[in-house]
Amino acid sequence: MKVIVDDKIPFIREALANIADEAIYVPGKDFTPDLVKDADALIIRTRTQCNRELLEGSRVRFIATATIGFDHIDTKFCKEAGIAWQNAPGCNASSVAQYMRASLLLLQQEKGFRLEGKTLGVIGVGNVGSKVAKVGQELGMKVLLNDPPREEKEADGGFSPLARLMEECDVLTFHVPLCREGRFKTFHLGDDNFFANLKRHPFIANTSRGEVIDTQALLRALDNGLVADAVIDVWEHEPDISLELLDKVFIGTPHIAGYSADGKANATRMALDALCRFFHLDAHYRIEAPQPACPHIVAQDETDACLQMYDPRRDCQALRAHPERFEQLRGDYPLRREAGAYQVDIIKEEVPKAT
Repeated sequence: MKVIVDDKIPFIREALANIADEAIYVPGKDFTPDLVKDADALIIRTRTQCNRELLEGSRVRFIATATIGFDHIDTKFCKEAGIAWQNAPGCNASSVAQYMRASLLLLQQEKGFRLEGKTLGVIGVGNVGSKVAKVGQELGMKVLLNDPPREEKEADGGFSPLARLMEECDVLTFHVPLCREGRFKTFHLGDDNFFANLKRHPFIANTSRGEVIDTQALLRALDNGLVADAVIDVWEHEPDISLELLDKVFIGTPHIAGYSADGKANATRMALDALCRFFHLDAHYRIEAPQPACPHIVAQDETDACLQMYDPRRDCQALRAHPERFEQLRGDYPLRREAGAYQVDIIKEEVPKAT
C-alpha cells in the first residue's frame, strides 16, 4: 500500500511505517496529480484540495484528513469516483476550548471586561462549540446556544435563534463548519447585515473558518463601534491575510487554536484508525503527545495558571511580527499541551495585616 502524507502531520511516521509499504511525505500544498496517481491513500490537512483536478484518473481509494473540517475535500466528486474519505471530528475540540478560555481571560485582564454575569453566544454547538459553552459557564457567564441543524433534529436542545444572540450577547463566538450554499449556509454569516443588527457592541471570536466572516464587513464594524473588539484565528484567503484586520483585532493568530499537541495526536490517531478500518488492517501503534518541559505550574490564581499553560498573545506577537510567515508559523508550531498535562498549585499571596 502506498500512502502520500502531508509532512506537517505530527507523530505519524513511525506508526505509518508499520502499516504502509511505502509512505511519501510532502508539503500539503505540493500534492499534484502526478504524485498521487499511483497512491492508494492520502493523509492530508486543510491545505490540500482534494478535487477532480487532483484525483481524476488516480488509484486513490481513501482520503483521511487530520482535521475537523472537510471543506477542502470535494465530497461530490469523491462519491462519483468511489473514493472514501474520513475527517477527524472533535479531535481538537479541547484545544480550541483552551484557546477560547485564555482569550476570554485576557479580555477580562487587559480590557477590564468582567466575565461573570456577561452573556456568551455560541454559534455552532458541535464538538467544539459544546466545550466552549462549558468554558463560558465555568467562567460565570450566561450562555446562549445557536445551531439550526441541531435544533431541527433535537426536540429540546435548549437552542436560541440567532436574532436573540445578536440582541443579548456580550461575546459572540463562531464554531460552525463552512457551508457555501444551502439552508444552513455559513459563508459570510458575519456580514454587514449581521453586524448592523448587533445590539450590545459585543466582542467577536472566530476559530471556525475564515470565510464565515466577511473581512471587510468586520473591519467596518470595528471602525463604526458595532463590534467592541475581535479575536481572530482563521482568516479569509489564508495565508494571504488582511494586514489591516490583523492590526485592528485584540488577538490575531495563524489558524492554530486547535493546534495543541493533544489535538494533533488525536487527529493523527483518528486518521490512522480510519485508514486501518478501510483497508482492513490489524495494525498496532501508540500515539501520545510529548510531556511539557515544565509540567508543574505554580500560580497566583486560575487565570495565571491558564495563561502559563497557554497565552495566545505569544502567537499574536509572532504573527504580527512576520505575517508573511503564516504557513511557517502553523507548520512549525511549538509544543503546547492542554491542562491535563500539568500539575497546578495555586499559591495566593497573603495580604499583610494592618498594624
